[in-house]
Amino acid sequence: EGDDVGGQWESESSSSSPEDGGVPEASEPPGEEEEEKEEEVEVGLSFGILSYCFPGKSHNHSATKYVPPQVRKAQETLDDKKREELGRLKKMVNGLINRLSEPNLSSISGQMEELYMANSRKDMNETLTDILMNACVTAVAMPARLMMEHVLLVSILHHNVGIEVGAHFLEAVVKKFDELCKSDAEGKECENLLALIAHLYNFHVVHSLLIFDILKKLVSTFTEKEIELILFLLKNVGFSLRKDDALALKELITEAQRKANTAEKKLQDQTRVRFMLETMLALRNNDMRKIPGYDPEPVEKLRKLQRTLVHSSGSGKETQLRVSLESLLSADRVGRWWIVGSSWSGAPMINDTNSKTQQKLHIGKVSSKILELARKQRMNTDIRRSIFCVLMTSEDFLDAFEKLLKLGLKDQQEREIVHVIVYCCLQEKTYNPFYAFLANKFCECERRFQVTFQFSIWDKIRDLENLSATAISNLVSLLAHLLRTKSLPLSVLKVIEFSELDKPKVRFLRQVLSMLLIKTDAEELSDIFVRISDNPKLGMLREGLKLFLTHFLLKNVQAQKSAEEASLLKERVELATKALQAKEPKLKL
Repeated sequence: EGDDVGGQWESESSSSSPEDGGVPEASEPPGEEEEEKEEEVEVGLSFGILSYCFPGKSHNHSATKYVPPQVRKAQETLDDKKREELGRLKKMVNGLINRLSEPNLSSISGQMEELYMANSRKDMNETLTDILMNACVTAVAMPARLMMEHVLLVSILHHNVGIEVGAHFLEAVVKKFDELCKSDAEGKECENLLALIAHLYNFHVVHSLLIFDILKKLVSTFTEKEIELILFLLKNVGFSLRKDDALALKELITEAQRKANTAEKKLQDQTRVRFMLETMLALRNNDMRKIPGYDPEPVEKLRKLQRTLVHSSGSGKETQLRVSLESLLSADRVGRWWIVGSSWSGAPMINDTNSKTQQKLHIGKVSSKILELARKQRMNTDIRRSIFCVLMTSEDFLDAFEKLLKLGLKDQQEREIVHVIVYCCLQEKTYNPFYAFLANKFCECERRFQVTFQFSIWDKIRDLENLSATAISNLVSLLAHLLRTKSLPLSVLKVIEFSELDKPKVRFLRQVLSMLLIKTDAEELSDIFVRISDNPKLGMLREGLKLFLTHFLLKNVQAQKSAEEASLLKERVELATKALQAKEPKLKL
């Protein structure tokens, strides 16, 4: 019996279960209650039921779960092994950090890189961050040299191993700093954390954007504690900030002066405020002598050491984390966009949800008939259905244009507008100029729409033999309108191989050019053809068009059209041919 039910029954109320699996072994003489329990277990197992109830305690055993002994043993073994590995890793990293100094920085950074290669990056990041935070963030002010060396190690690993090293450490430091700023801590933890952030900026781990964000936050509060922190930060990185973004520093100084004027009476230590303003003035005037205790030499010396230890040949500016204070503090909620490939399991992005709700709202307003029509036209995605419903329910092309822009589609989604417009235009039984005017409006709006229309029409031209006669007729009218209004250039026809023309392409090209030549004014027609006359890459297209106009278009024109139309067409062909030759380079003998 002990072997049969040798698993573990986990339950919220099973506090008095035996260690060996919840059921006494056969060798032990069970009592009456235990016999009843064993009988129930045997019956439950014989019917394949893995949960059972004790007499009088049925309401406590509704959430029982059976864990086989092998699985339980494997889990315990894995947990123990993992714990042991982490303990060993922490001991090794701690030993390296304790021995850290400027002379042996090269060897220690090399050993740390080897540890990163041999262990999980997540474990290494967490271990390194915990050890550095314990070493540097104390209630007493830490020596500046020690802080610089520790941050320099992080910077070297950030550049050599990957930006997630610096990003993890920076996020932990900033969150701890924000937490301590909100609390009224008496010690020097805030100064130590601010020193870490300042040196992360000095050694090119983080961009000046974060430093300015912190300074703005401190200036906005402007109490005695904040003034102390502003002075501390400006003393460490003030001149570097001036070099990186002088305009932002000037705005900050102006804001600090305004705050000082309003809050001077409230503050007890007015001399401290004056000293801060003098320091800011010295920064603005680039006067290092007026800042007491300012010595850039140690940082410059360690920067030179950093350049020798960083493997990449660049300046290190390209690996700087250009991240704001708000982004770091809300990383758990909105994700870490500054780390490539960072996993994130939070709520959906705000913009995405907004765009989705907009699309769903749009669909919800239209009738079921329109939705059924969208389904028949194979509008198989939410975006296509939304665009289709807008096209079908708009009052005119301007109304449709505004509604389509309000959908707020991005990049790839935006191209669907063009595909749906062209598709709907070709599906109409008779040509509807609504689509041509709408296409013209989009081409005028943004060049990217013009490019997408060009590619879409190229696809249709390549697939002419599979299109119906109605679809080809609609495509001819659409393309002629876009060429006539100069929404698309005549170079859209370069996709046609004039040396390999088949019957559908000849018929299509004849219809497009006839409509363009007859329905366009002489001056505008000349402009349309002149636009492709000076481009050396379009030489083949020009020669092909001239040949087609003279041999294919004017051939049998008298039989097919009236005398008046024939003479007009002949006149326009001559005009077009002259326009094509207008800017061609002439051969000089």
